[in-house]
Amino acid sequence: MKNPITHRALSLAIGTATLAMGMAANAQDAQIDRKVAELMKKMTVAEKVGQLHQLSGRQFTGPTSSAYADKLADIRAGKVGSMLNVKGVADTREIQALALQSRLKIPLLFSLDVIHGYQTVFPVPLGESASWDMEAIELSAHIAAKEAAAAGIHWTFAPMVDVARDPRWGRVMEGAGEDTYLGSRIAAARVHGFQGKQLGATDSVMATAKHFAAYGAAIAGRDYNAVDMSNQQLFETYLPPFKAAADAGAATFMNSFNTLNGVPATGNAFLQRDILKGAWKYKGFVVSDWGSVREMVPHGYAADLSDAAVKAINAGSDMDMEGYAYSQHLEAAVKTGKVKMATLDDAVRRILYKKFELGLFDDPYRYSDAAREKTVLGDVSHRAAALDVAQKSIVLLKNGNQLLPLSREARRIAVIGPLADSQRDLEGGWVVQGERAKVVSILEGMRSHAGKAEISYAQACAPGCTSNEGFADAVAKAAAADVVVLAIGETWDQSGEAKSRSDITLPGQQEALFNALKATGKPVVVVMLAGRPLVFNTIADQADAIVYAWFPGSEGGNAVANVLFGDYNPSAKLPITFPRSVGQIPLSYIQYNTGRPVTDEKNVVYKSAYIDSVNTPRYAFGHGLSYTEFKYSGMTLSSPLMNGAQKVTLSFDLANTGKVEGTEIVQLYLRDMVSSVVRPLKELKGFEKVRLKPGESRRISFTIDRDTLSFFNSQLTWGAEAGDFKLMVGSASDDIRLESTLKLN
Repeated sequence: MKNPITHRALSLAIGTATLAMGMAANAQDAQIDRKVAELMKKMTVAEKVGQLHQLSGRQFTGPTSSAYADKLADIRAGKVGSMLNVKGVADTREIQALALQSRLKIPLLFSLDVIHGYQTVFPVPLGESASWDMEAIELSAHIAAKEAAAAGIHWTFAPMVDVARDPRWGRVMEGAGEDTYLGSRIAAARVHGFQGKQLGATDSVMATAKHFAAYGAAIAGRDYNAVDMSNQQLFETYLPPFKAAADAGAATFMNSFNTLNGVPATGNAFLQRDILKGAWKYKGFVVSDWGSVREMVPHGYAADLSDAAVKAINAGSDMDMEGYAYSQHLEAAVKTGKVKMATLDDAVRRILYKKFELGLFDDPYRYSDAAREKTVLGDVSHRAAALDVAQKSIVLLKNGNQLLPLSREARRIAVIGPLADSQRDLEGGWVVQGERAKVVSILEGMRSHAGKAEISYAQACAPGCTSNEGFADAVAKAAAADVVVLAIGETWDQSGEAKSRSDITLPGQQEALFNALKATGKPVVVVMLAGRPLVFNTIADQADAIVYAWFPGSEGGNAVANVLFGDYNPSAKLPITFPRSVGQIPLSYIQYNTGRPVTDEKNVVYKSAYIDSVNTPRYAFGHGLSYTEFKYSGMTLSSPLMNGAQKVTLSFDLANTGKVEGTEIVQLYLRDMVSSVVRPLKELKGFEKVRLKPGESRRISFTIDRDTLSFFNSQLTWGAEAGDFKLMVGSASDDIRLESTLKLN
């Protein structure tokens, strides 16, 4: 059924939307276009179809399979256009040589899930997003690209730019959290980091914006599940980070496993033809997620694999990843007219263009240089960058009585917990080539940074903490110490793809361990490792201090120690809301008022509220503490009225009123008070990281234009409506320090 929204409406709605970052970086090079056209004239239909087939290389670099010989033959025959899961100069050179035995000698693309580092492991993306630091995030992606490219990789399946507001969804770990504006900024930064100054440079890999689209809204937070939402919500919340990635020049898009309003994303022409390749004029190519073309059959959308192939390519899915639908059925579909030759040619053209752009036709082995691989993977500066990014990602959630930073002067510190001496759990999921033995554990970091402080250690229980057999030793060491550092949380394999959880409280007996240590009367600092927000109410109430370290990567232990001892003053802010209970989920600071809003938590009778819980989150979006204090004052607007294309400047003073240097992430929110579509109570519209010395102050300014005030109305028209807007500046979404009102005429 044809979607009722016209292409013109889409063009007006999306094409004029904000988040544009100058001209799209997908402008076609006429010389490459000519080379592609000349090559395609020589290609048979079978060879064209081959370019759309992506094959996993696990059977080539791991245990051999019964189909090994057949797949080698397919590569030699030009029936494979790309491979994933092949890495390292030796293997990529060997397999590329097979492709060059084909009639037209078209080189392969080698792709890999390089999500948060190749050899040097950075914090998981959700953790990095807590830094709100675009330069650090871009650097992280660039180092990952540099290492991957040195190992023969051309293309990464990152960044994931799905907006996600349900922490039960394991893949929340891979994204930037719940906010559209922050997520869009981070999407662009990561694309720029992966792709560098230009595609084809040997410190660059092609980026993939995934998963298109709305995968983060999977019902009940269950991976691969359906998504159902209005187009207004789709356009306003879930599409902008993809638009930002496209504008930043993302070479490819990946479609998602989910259905969107009943249509699988892989076969969704509305997403891929009308929006991406139509209204956005996207020139890159779309790859399916693993097997998602064939999965349209169990979805009940395609009758069989042949039908799935036809529906996927006609909808705009260019490359079939490990689905075997295109390789087995597309040639016949073209011959019978179910797929037009022009449709096939468009997909092939997009893929060949990228191969030329990467320089693979000039030198198919240019990314497979053994000397460069050794040099790049041995670059010690990458570890320094990993430490810097990890420190910037650690969130200080609580610091009762200013317990932190810890003193090194003759204190006895007990480091306890199932994750205290773990290396694997600091890396998180999606580790490609990490050097496990070189990962710095929290215990190792504490010992190397302790100075005169005496460090004792007790594991208490194994990761997962299914038994309390080791509690007695842990309690004894805690009782003999001056302060306890307790490292708990999720293990690395409890977040990520196919790791949805219905219960996101602390696994096993970890809360019981905390209670036993707290009963000693000694102050307890909790260091939490996780790839998602967890529910830990008892600890939130009773711990003396809480540091949320996420899965911080190769240098995680050093980063945690630097924060705990005050060598680094934490500045990170939460990119996602932490609920008090699973019953509040999905939960976001983006809340819409009802006709019966809660204005007083003591009076929730006949209000839009829970009667068995406080209705606020445990920790709000944007929350994060520092070892210093910041004062906001003197807010002014250059004009209380905005007319036409006029811009208004909001300014205020920020002062460091504490005793140490620190960084504050100031946040700008607004609310459209009355409009044709009910608007959120707060929307993030700007932020800035400001570093100040003790006693230093600075005047901070934000520019507000009509685009800042615009939204998609019920007809998907992008624009601003006349009326009053509340402007709010603060340290977190629930910590607004200054307010003003702007009127748009």
